[in-house]
Amino acid sequence: MFEIYEGALNVPEIYAKWYEKSATQNCGAMLTFCGIVRDDDEVQALSFDIDEALLKKWFETWKQKLNTQGVSVFFAHSKGEVKVGQSSYLAGILSKQRKLGLKLINDFVEDFKAKAPIWKYDVKNGLKIYAKERSTKLEGAGILA
Repeated sequence: MFEIYEGALNVPEIYAKWYEKSATQNCGAMLTFCGIVRDDDEVQALSFDIDEALLKKWFETWKQKLNTQGVSVFFAHSKGEVKVGQSSYLAGILSKQRKLGLKLINDFVEDFKAKAPIWKYDVKNGLKIYAKERSTKLEGAGILA
């Protein structure tokens, strides 16, 4: 399940939908990661730009990889502005056993942070400022020679 939302995520609603879908899958563990915007350095919100086609391709690669292990993956992310205290990212792994699920949710989130085509901006005093110091250069990005 891959979902992009405008603005903050409604975590209880999304989680309930994922849980309902997982109830018929005969799995023992549904593990989630919820990213929440925090107030660092007087940030009032974060704003996200997404290349949805590339993000979907990244997700589909993970989905196929995990499917071979009998594991399902869930993903929701915000585009646009998300205020402090609100969620912008929710990821989930559904697996037969918790140990595998715990490893995979960590691997998924770390790979997301390194490779997802999402650009993050701090919002301070109504201005969007690219969060360069918290960004990772995407493999293959840039001007071709």
